[in-house]
Amino acid sequence: MGVGLLGVVLPGLPTVVFLLMAAWCAGKGWPALEDWLLNHPHWGLSIRNWRVYGAVPRKAKVLASIMMSMSLILLWLSAIHLYWQFALTLVLASVLLWLWLRPELSQEN
Repeated sequence: MGVGLLGVVLPGLPTVVFLLMAAWCAGKGWPALEDWLLNHPHWGLSIRNWRVYGAVPRKAKVLASIMMSMSLILLWLSAIHLYWQFALTLVLASVLLWLWLRPELSQEN
């Protein structure tokens, strides 16, 4: 978790990947935390929908799309080699396609 938090302020160090790994490990090693997250009034339904159906809420899809688009704009404005600009654009486009193909469930499920 500490490495993930460092990623918030250090460029180039991923944040989300380390926080997801920390959450997964904590859920496996700390059943009370997993129960708390699954029954949480705000996050519980989204976590259960992801586990059972692989569903992602539309709001999360839109927010991810906006953030990836902003990242691509900054990438193409940077001085990074053209090869990396195309490669990273392809990777992000693939992730967006995968994300938008995930099912959406209503918040009442």
